[in-house]
Amino acid sequence: MSKIDPTNVPVKTGSIYPEPYAAEMTGRSSLRLGDAGGLNQFGANLVILQPGAKSSLRHWHQNEDEFVMVTTGICTLIDDDGETPMHPGDCAAFPAGRANGHHFVNQTNDEARFLVVGSRQKTECATYPDNDLKIAIKDGTATFTTHDGSPYQEPQKGDT
Repeated sequence: MSKIDPTNVPVKTGSIYPEPYAAEMTGRSSLRLGDAGGLNQFGANLVILQPGAKSSLRHWHQNEDEFVMVTTGICTLIDDDGETPMHPGDCAAFPAGRANGHHFVNQTNDEARFLVVGSRQKTECATYPDNDLKIAIKDGTATFTTHDGSPYQEPQKGDT
């Protein structure tokens, strides 16, 4: 059967970000709906944001398109143009290669959800303009660097 029962899709929490950025993803979870349906050409995820949570670090993709539609609650889109409240049914698109750092934040007291659909390229690079961080993904392996291409070093305990 092609119908996906979201109650049977595992909830994914956590992040692949290195510290200290991984800790910033508290309150964010997702359902990998595309994976549950066996899709491999694009991803489709239902992202769930608890009050105060954010979807990701502000970022933009070199090779992958992203499309977002809010399904429940109110999310605030924060991108290079500022802050835009988004309500159920509101959509946003982020074409590959357009350097517009973006993410979504739940600034309300209620849970918010949005569907994000993105292409799955074999190689990808994403830039995080607010942080000295980039990610390169090749064949499913992620490598983090600084903006100048140096390997990212997680801060040691006690570093300030």
